[in-house]
Amino acid sequence: MAFGNSIFLVLFFAVFAVLSNINGGLAARQLLQTTTPPNVPNLPPFPSIPNLPRPTTLPPLPSIPTTLPQPTLPTTQPSLPMPTLPPLPSLPAMPTLPNFPSMPTIPFIPFLSPPPSKTSP
Repeated sequence: MAFGNSIFLVLFFAVFAVLSNINGGLAARQLLQTTTPPNVPNLPPFPSIPNLPRPTTLPPLPSIPTTLPQPTLPTTQPSLPMPTLPPLPSLPAMPTLPNFPSMPTIPFIPFLSPPPSKTSP
């Protein structure tokens, strides 16, 4: 059901986009075909920005509070008692593999192509 709703929504947006582009194209064509520019009414002038009085002296900036010194971290680590580990058991010797004869090589047989034909087709 959700898939059907998403398809409907995508189709709606596609149709809306196509129709809005058609209306925009018709409006642009109509504006290009007019010979006289449209009448624009005269707008009133912008109001001027009032001048505010400026203070002669600025108040002092607040001082930055000082921070307390931070504690330092130790530069060396304390040594920890290291437990003694038992020695690793020795591995048994690996058995030797028997020697197999090497695989015989296959002789190379050159590809013999047929001789060129004397007559052309």
